[in-house]
Amino acid sequence: MTAVGSGGASGIVVANAPVSYGAFELTVGIDPNVPDGLQVLDEVAGAGYAGIDLGPVGYLGRGAELGERLAGRNLGLAGGYLELPYADSEALHQAMPALDELLYAFDAAGPNRDAPPPRPTLADAGSESRRARPGRSGADHGLGLDADGWQRFGVGLAEVVGRCRDRGYEPTFHHETGTYVEAPWEVERVLEVSDIGLCLDAGHFLLAGGDPVAAIGTWAPRINHFHLKDARRSVMAGIVADGVPATGIWEREAFPPLGQGDQDVDGIIAALRRISYQGWLVVEQDTLPRTKARFDQAAADQRANRSYLAERGL
Repeated sequence: MTAVGSGGASGIVVANAPVSYGAFELTVGIDPNVPDGLQVLDEVAGAGYAGIDLGPVGYLGRGAELGERLAGRNLGLAGGYLELPYADSEALHQAMPALDELLYAFDAAGPNRDAPPPRPTLADAGSESRRARPGRSGADHGLGLDADGWQRFGVGLAEVVGRCRDRGYEPTFHHETGTYVEAPWEVERVLEVSDIGLCLDAGHFLLAGGDPVAAIGTWAPRINHFHLKDARRSVMAGIVADGVPATGIWEREAFPPLGQGDQDVDGIIAALRRISYQGWLVVEQDTLPRTKARFDQAAADQRANRSYLAERGL
């Protein structure tokens, strides 16, 4: 059984994620400089986080080994990210084994003690077209799904949500740059066509033209998970102007350490406290390092991010 701290009187429990260290689907098993799972676990625990996201299934360990590694570092499992093609029923059914693999990993980790349970963190799989045109759907609704597409999306998402609940896990939906759920209006549509909780990602929401502080107040009843990122609007503007695909948000480092971008982090913390948010707050600073030195900097940034939040009572 995984043991973690309670997160204090606020009910907000702070975690981190392998992607903050440059370890995700585009680097694990590909880039020789990516840190291994044990190193990331040690870094997250050493920095003072209470939990960690799963990353690519198997990266932190498999089977009972995963639970043992987490428990040995007093870390809880905060969640696991998975993109699925909800509006395409045939493709969705073909992707269901990936969902089962994620849920089996949650089972293997064992229940968290004195901390929220892990959230299956569901996102849309997007398309080549959307990935090629990030940051545009806020102004151009024609890039989004049509009415029939949203109807199919709702049906597919309900199937996935039901599968998670049948396995004992309450999922959350994560909006993501370069997918069919990116702009604020697309997030709103997901909430309209489903009963799933929302993982509000402050960084992606800011880059999509949203106001995370206002969104916390508006969607308070639906928010059951939170990803905290700082973000630079100027980087997103450059990505749009240059016609760069969604990978540019990592390559151009749109997500800096907390306090170094355009995000109102203090306002976000205050807003979460106003709504009495209780749950995981996962610090993410998505990066795509290309050198060992940059991977090392990513780890130093996460120590600084934890100190930044500790100074604010988290």
